[in-house]
Amino acid sequence: MSLSFCGSNTNFSYNIDNGVLNNICFLDALNLVPHVFLLFITFPILFIGWGSQSSKVQIHHNTWLHFPGHNLRWILTFALLFVHVCEIAEGIVSDTKMESRHLHLFMPAIVGFIAATTSIIYYHNIETSNFPKLLLALFVYWVMTFVSKTIKLVKYWENGIWLNQLRFCITGTMVILYGLLMAVEVNVIRVRKYVFCVSPQKVKPAEDLQDLGVRFLQPFVNLLSKATYWWMNALIISAHRRPIDLKIIGKLPIAMRALTNYVSLKTAYEEQRKKVADRPHKNPSIWRAIYKAFGRPILLSSTFRYLADLLGFAGPLCISGIVQRLGPTNETKQEQELPETTFVSVYFLSSKEFLENYYVLAVLLFLALILQRTFLQASYYVAIETGINLRGALMAMIYNKILRLSTSNMSMGEMTLGQINNLVAIETNQLMWFLFLCPNLWAMPVQIIMGVILLYKLLDVSALVGAAVIVLLAPIQYFIATKLADVQKSTLDYSTERLKKTNEILKGIKLLKLYAWENIFCASVEETRLKELKSLKAFALHTSLSIFMNAAIPIAAVLATFVTHEYVSDTQLTPANAFASLSLFHILVTPLFLLSTVVRFAVKALVSVQKLNEFFISDEIRDDGSRNGDSCIPLDACRKHPGINSRAINRKHPLRYQLDRYEQTSRRQTRSTETEEAAIKVYNGYFSWGSGLATLSNIDIQIPTGHLTMIVGQVGCGKSSLLLAILGEMQPLEGRVCWNSKVRHSVAYAGQKPWLLNATVEENITFGSPFNKQRYKAVIDACSLQPDIDLLPFGDQTEIGERGINLSGGQRQRICVARALYQNTNIVFLDDPFSALDIHLSDHLMQEGILKFLREDKRTVVLVTHKLQYLPHADWIIAMKDGSVLREGTLKDIQNNDNELYEHWKTLMNRQDQELEKDTDADQAAMERKTLRRAMYSREAKAQIEDEEEEEEEEEDEEDNMSTVMRLRTKMPWRTCWKYLTSGGYLLLFLMVVSKLLKHSVIVAIDYWLVHWTSSNSTSDGTDRSYYVVRFSILSALGIVLCLVTSLSVEWLGLTAAKNLHDNLLKKIILAPIRFFDTTPLGLILNRFSADTNIIDQHIPPTLESLTRSTLLCLCAIGLISCATPLFLIALVPLGVAFYFIQKYFRVASKDLQELDDNTQLPLLCHFSETAEGLTTIRAFKHEARFKQRMLELTDTNNLAYLFLSAANRWLEVRTDYLGACIVLTAAVTSIIYGLNSGIVGLGLTYALTVTNYLNWVVRNLADLEVQIGAVKKVNGFLNIDSESYEGTIDAQQVPEDWPSQGEIKISDLCVRYDNNLKPVLKHVKAYIKPGQKVGICGRTGSGKSSLSLAFFRMVDIFDGKIVIDGIDISKLPLHTLRSRLSIILQDPVLFSGSIRLNLDPECKCTDDRLWEALEIAQLKNLVKALPGGLDAMVTEGGENFSVGQRQLFCLARAFVRKSSILIMDEATASIDMATENILQKVVMTAFADRTVVTIAHRVHTILTADLVIVMRRGNILEYDTPERLLAQEDSIFASFVRADM
Repeated sequence: MSLSFCGSNTNFSYNIDNGVLNNICFLDALNLVPHVFLLFITFPILFIGWGSQSSKVQIHHNTWLHFPGHNLRWILTFALLFVHVCEIAEGIVSDTKMESRHLHLFMPAIVGFIAATTSIIYYHNIETSNFPKLLLALFVYWVMTFVSKTIKLVKYWENGIWLNQLRFCITGTMVILYGLLMAVEVNVIRVRKYVFCVSPQKVKPAEDLQDLGVRFLQPFVNLLSKATYWWMNALIISAHRRPIDLKIIGKLPIAMRALTNYVSLKTAYEEQRKKVADRPHKNPSIWRAIYKAFGRPILLSSTFRYLADLLGFAGPLCISGIVQRLGPTNETKQEQELPETTFVSVYFLSSKEFLENYYVLAVLLFLALILQRTFLQASYYVAIETGINLRGALMAMIYNKILRLSTSNMSMGEMTLGQINNLVAIETNQLMWFLFLCPNLWAMPVQIIMGVILLYKLLDVSALVGAAVIVLLAPIQYFIATKLADVQKSTLDYSTERLKKTNEILKGIKLLKLYAWENIFCASVEETRLKELKSLKAFALHTSLSIFMNAAIPIAAVLATFVTHEYVSDTQLTPANAFASLSLFHILVTPLFLLSTVVRFAVKALVSVQKLNEFFISDEIRDDGSRNGDSCIPLDACRKHPGINSRAINRKHPLRYQLDRYEQTSRRQTRSTETEEAAIKVYNGYFSWGSGLATLSNIDIQIPTGHLTMIVGQVGCGKSSLLLAILGEMQPLEGRVCWNSKVRHSVAYAGQKPWLLNATVEENITFGSPFNKQRYKAVIDACSLQPDIDLLPFGDQTEIGERGINLSGGQRQRICVARALYQNTNIVFLDDPFSALDIHLSDHLMQEGILKFLREDKRTVVLVTHKLQYLPHADWIIAMKDGSVLREGTLKDIQNNDNELYEHWKTLMNRQDQELEKDTDADQAAMERKTLRRAMYSREAKAQIEDEEEEEEEEEDEEDNMSTVMRLRTKMPWRTCWKYLTSGGYLLLFLMVVSKLLKHSVIVAIDYWLVHWTSSNSTSDGTDRSYYVVRFSILSALGIVLCLVTSLSVEWLGLTAAKNLHDNLLKKIILAPIRFFDTTPLGLILNRFSADTNIIDQHIPPTLESLTRSTLLCLCAIGLISCATPLFLIALVPLGVAFYFIQKYFRVASKDLQELDDNTQLPLLCHFSETAEGLTTIRAFKHEARFKQRMLELTDTNNLAYLFLSAANRWLEVRTDYLGACIVLTAAVTSIIYGLNSGIVGLGLTYALTVTNYLNWVVRNLADLEVQIGAVKKVNGFLNIDSESYEGTIDAQQVPEDWPSQGEIKISDLCVRYDNNLKPVLKHVKAYIKPGQKVGICGRTGSGKSSLSLAFFRMVDIFDGKIVIDGIDISKLPLHTLRSRLSIILQDPVLFSGSIRLNLDPECKCTDDRLWEALEIAQLKNLVKALPGGLDAMVTEGGENFSVGQRQLFCLARAFVRKSSILIMDEATASIDMATENILQKVVMTAFADRTVVTIAHRVHTILTADLVIVMRRGNILEYDTPERLLAQEDSIFASFVRADM
């Protein structure tokens, strides 16, 4: 067929007798002119460049969108492109109806399409480079196209071509679009005045764009980039080169910051508050406030969702159309009546004809899919962004409220820390999730109704049967979902209990190993794990039922519908109807299942809002300006006690005496201070903790400026309350607090309970003040913190754990005091700073810190204390009793005026001094430092463990080239996956694989049978009908059964794998050598049992199921289409390559962003709980603003990570959705080209549509699995550690029952080390201990004393020499036998939660009499008898309900219960007081008189009565003799030790 522009078949082609414009070919040629003009004008500018950016401000160059009508222009251009596609298609279809080629029908449209594309590229480049003058070319273009199209439209109209011809409609639409684009261009000229104007308007980029730190560009980029997340490309591809960290993601745009959203939500909430102000019983509505602040984006998201859902129905309709056209229709070509016109040479299509062309339908299906997916992702993104913004705003509101919570609320337990943490961690997240799912709530009903209407249209009444099946089964799904939530709760309870037990085992592992009890305690953990597994089984069952319902309901609905249709309907089931309704059922099932989730979240959101409302209306502290320099603020505003006269009469003293005293003090002050005023005065104060009853009454005091004031009194008399009342933390009932206007506004305050930040030691001390090295050093010395800091691995830059966990009470207290001293404030409040300090530290702090450091600065100090020996240092004393002031004045005043009180104090002072003399107790600081040293022991080992974990990733680190690192980052850990799958057992793995393959084969068979059934033009006799129906029903039933089998097999495989992995891990850890626990931080081991086990238990199985299902569905679809049309495989190659790269890049970025999200969440939650705990301190220091700022930063960082993660998910989904749409298009086109059976085409297209849904799930599940399988990798890392060699060369039966009966120990040439690669700690030690001898071993720290005691139990590696006990070499004994026959008392007393009986005799071998005897010997019998339950009385975790001394005595009783002839005491008296130590010594001398006792001495005087003393140094024995002889030698080391200890 010859090609020519105007066609070559008629004489009309070039005929211009009726005028040029009446020739349709010339008319079309005229329309080419504007397009060619634009291309000629813009191409040189686009390719040569348009000068430099005129804006001098540094901005994100390609995201500055500032021309008016920007979004409208993009929308109109997209619409124009769509109309151009329709015009091209119409031209081509019209052309096929004619005898020769008429290029003018579609050629101008193709050029127009190119021109429209060029126009938007050109516009974008001009806008981002801020060069508006060049927009003139576009203006000219729009005018030309508008004019040319209008001429064409008018000519059509004149020639009788009207709305029933498609070309007229297309031209009319284009006229409107070009007109609108022209109007947009005119508007740009009007606003920007860049042409015909003297002074063009200057514009400045948005603040965010000038800040290059803002990297989240979604709000700033153009519409195309917004819709496709094109701006994310750079980030996702860069993740391959280097991991994404906080620096790379930058900071949030201003509009998304927590502060911005907080302001809008707060304003809306305050409006609601005002509305209900006059109705006391009504609470302000948080819902309305949320709607006011975030309503617009929610509506936008919902609109996108509606559009997406409506476009979703295009799929089934197009499939129906294509299959119908391909079907065997009786085609009688109706020749179109050509209108009588001069345009008769050209064929004009009607819209109906146009839509009957299957190629047109295929393209429409493709475009509808692209649009539907774009709108859907836009809806998701807007909903998620709004949810995140809401969470940020709520967090800021909650934080603001926390800072204003009244102290009584916290102390009276109305608002616990747990509740506050729940509000932050749970309730805000519930509301965020509700907003994510919110658009579904109103979109789903519409989607369901539309689906049912379309089904009814296709299949009549039988469609309603299928819909009824879905609707009736939906409540079951809801029921399963609620059961799942309940089961999850009970699982959580069991896992918490299991963790508690595991934690106890790990903390007391040394004792358990020494007593050979590890298996008993391990069994207890296993017992709890069994309960947890039972709960997990229920969880797995419900999960698999849920998955089964998801898969089975569509099969059941289709079965019910088609069978009903076959028997009820008069019409036959055609392929077109069958496959259209099949895809409609797929569309319908999703909303019905999601509905149960959405409803559940809606209910949770209602509960959350209720909790938030209660919190927001709870009591706040009063805003008093009292510390803002106002000299005096009356506080009797809310008088609750009508009985109290406001002219407070002090009931203890007559008025005259009060006046006298006042005059005396003021006279005394005039002599001694520069300022005559007091720093603080309280007049007639009555204060309450919110109960309405006065805790402090009749307070009339003054705090002199620049002096040391001490507040003393018995426990509970209101000393701390007085400080808090002055600080404004208590509720004033009457009276007033006056602050001197010269005093600085903030107060340095150290509370009774030390409060530390989760930050470095230095940050805790400086507390936001500028760092001054000299001052800092002085404060550290005053609080004697330097030796403690030296022990920390990074000095004062060491992070202190949450709530100061890795420090002792005393160390925490001293850091808090250091903070108060360091602050440059005039007033310092110290609330009992000596409570956790020993006498040496207290004295040092008093002398250096308070008397020297603070006095030199002339600061006003208020000190609450019980240490009366410091009273002589006080300038002013306030004595309190029962909530009121007993006396006030100097010590001399009190001596003169209240001698009785003074004498009472003197008696108490003497008693305290005597206790001091008696207390030759070890220096507490030394003890604390020793504990700290032990806690920090070999911290480098922690790093070593972490290195081991990552060694797989760093195998080829020598080359250290980036490509290797990146290869490891992108590599999926298949080996670990295989380990996981096989740990579930090969049988279950085989069952899972086979059932999965079978299920998908059967599903394909069902659909294939449907093709067979609908395509055979079967006669309507009964036999034939039932032949198809029966087989279809059998296949469907088989499919439903297999759905259940697969979902169960996956969950069961996961459960078995979880069980086996946990059991192996527990056994490995329990049997590991003690060195492992010394070098591995406890938190790291616990993490394997908590977070990692939880992931293996609950998260991997569903991810695995979803991944296998999505992958197999996609493979089935692609396989089926490829079988039908091999041509499809050619198109599949580029799509496959694209898919490979998309998933490869996404997985790496997603992993990094998920980690960032997790890592930024923890500091935020910690900050909230820290603030709630340290409220009084923060408010006293007036640091609320700083803490708020920190909270906003942490919230923004977390929100940013989450937003990026969400944007990355959208990036992936848009790309996989577009790939899916391409698959649908290629499948449709290849099927049509092949001229296949219409049923097969319908099946292929229905499957291709499912690919669009499942492709992104393949990648997302793959990414999730990669992160989750990391947990298996970590657990496997611990499964490779060596165990202790529990087997001996002698059989346990060969060892005599009563061994060791004598207690004789021979040590010959003993060499010991902690590990093969470490130096020996004992070198060739020789010793002989006779039966029943009492032996003392002493030496400096690190001399090898403890190592020797551990060698008896083979806890360390004996690599040379031997220890022989009662004639048996201990290295030949089984470990369990050896350890169960010896006894030891450790330095740190260890008790486990459970009964006292369990702590003394977990093996349950002894009688009660024996246990009572042991308790009597340890002098604990009376104590235990007094407890409820006696021997069965409970011990709390770590034995916290007993004092340290009592715990050590329990350990002694435990050693006695085990009737061993050898007892080792490893520094057993180090951490106990003198009285307990005396008991211990006495028991050893009497109850253990006939046993061999080896004492490792902490204080040398404890071994003066021993039969033999061994002095060690650096792993060698230096002295070995009786104590008497060693003392007789003047130069003996032992003698020098004894002298030092005196």
